[in-house]
Amino acid sequence: MAAGKKEFLVLENFIGGKFLPCNSYLDSYDPSTGEVYCKVPNSGKEEIEAAVEAAREAFPAWSSRSPQERSLVLNRLADLVEQSLEELAQAESKDQGKTLTLARTMDIPRSAQNFRFFASSILHHMTECTQMDHLSCMHYTVRTPVGIAGLISPWNLPLYLLTWKIAPAIAAGNTVIAKPSELTSVTAWMLCKLLDKAGVPPGVINIVFGTGPRVGEALVSHPEVPLISFTGSQPTAERITQISAPHCKKLSLELGGKNPAIIFEDANLEECIPATVRSSFANQGEICLCTSRIFVQRSIYSEFLKRFVEASKKWKVGIPSDLSANMGALISKAHLEKVRSYVRKARAEGAQILCGESVDQLSLPLRNQAGYFMLPTVITDVKDESCCMKEEIFGPVTCVVPFDSEEEVIKRANSVKYGLAATVWSNNVGRIHRVAKKLQSGLVWTNCWLIRELNLPFGGMKSSGIGREGAKDSYDFFTEIKTITIKH
Repeated sequence: MAAGKKEFLVLENFIGGKFLPCNSYLDSYDPSTGEVYCKVPNSGKEEIEAAVEAAREAFPAWSSRSPQERSLVLNRLADLVEQSLEELAQAESKDQGKTLTLARTMDIPRSAQNFRFFASSILHHMTECTQMDHLSCMHYTVRTPVGIAGLISPWNLPLYLLTWKIAPAIAAGNTVIAKPSELTSVTAWMLCKLLDKAGVPPGVINIVFGTGPRVGEALVSHPEVPLISFTGSQPTAERITQISAPHCKKLSLELGGKNPAIIFEDANLEECIPATVRSSFANQGEICLCTSRIFVQRSIYSEFLKRFVEASKKWKVGIPSDLSANMGALISKAHLEKVRSYVRKARAEGAQILCGESVDQLSLPLRNQAGYFMLPTVITDVKDESCCMKEEIFGPVTCVVPFDSEEEVIKRANSVKYGLAATVWSNNVGRIHRVAKKLQSGLVWTNCWLIRELNLPFGGMKSSGIGREGAKDSYDFFTEIKTITIKH
């Protein structure tokens, strides 16, 4: 390198067990500084063709391995992710903007857990068998892998959500072609370095980097990729559905949310307030499960609001490596601008901004002044029809509004096109059961948030997606079921 010339991290595609350079690259930015630090392959049809060929070649041997053999490989991969935890956490934090603390305690441990979980669950599936003695017939079912799985993962929890797709797909005997977000590709590339050591045969896991319109479209439209699992935005999901339609592909679409928290007057505010600050602003509000509409029963509205704003102001925004920071940088300049635009729209509509964007001063070191940082922002006096109450903002912005009755709040909570997650805070068990049942949400947490049981279904209703993920649901999705009848 010439003196003074900046060195960039240069990623390569991983196809057929080999790292392959690309003839075109994209810039990837460090969200905490706003500077380019990495070059990501700008792949297209050619790279997808090579990946399909590698995955096709690897499929017969991998799919014929026993679940026990595949389970051993997944467990070894989990061990290697755990052994690389610090290195992966540092890379995830730098690439995505999230705090190092969150990457160390959530993203990377959960990535290892995904492999470990599906290594275990693949050993415990049963098939059905039934007799028809009067016709001398026996019927039974078998499940077989689908083939080549196309996996498209988002930028908010990069390795966490990539492994949540790879693990069940390969555990079931499929081979995969994965496309991580071009904004956060580093940990996927690092994962590739562990595959050989874990005993993953060449071609079983192929990772191709690039943008949705180029490489994503090539993957989704390929006739030899019968299945697509996608986590991301609704407009992209619509496009995937259109391209997949002529091929009748199996689709799993995990999309956005506009998640309500419903806080009744008997809620324990000592627990509710810190949990709701976290559910609103964790990972900079860049989690599809984050709370962005908070409905508070009128009798406690003023007290809740005062305490919630105080707690939100204490939620520290800092550089990702600052261990005392609760929140890091947003993913990109464009995304930061989009999130800020919602706050401007709310103000133009007459809403009040109680803290955060345009109200409080953000203090950052000099080298991070151009980073994509934003303070936790709380909006009130906002109408249910406002775009801030209807659209997914996907940033550190939440709206707090009062309600009077149970019936009213259920209707308002359900009045958006999304239906991913909800939280309910109350000490009345009967009410909790009633409300949880009536909410149009795939997940309802009561008196807590983001406590996950991976065996159970994960996914949303309405525009929040199609399909579910979890032990049984992921297995069903990544396999085809066949009924066999034997006359004896």
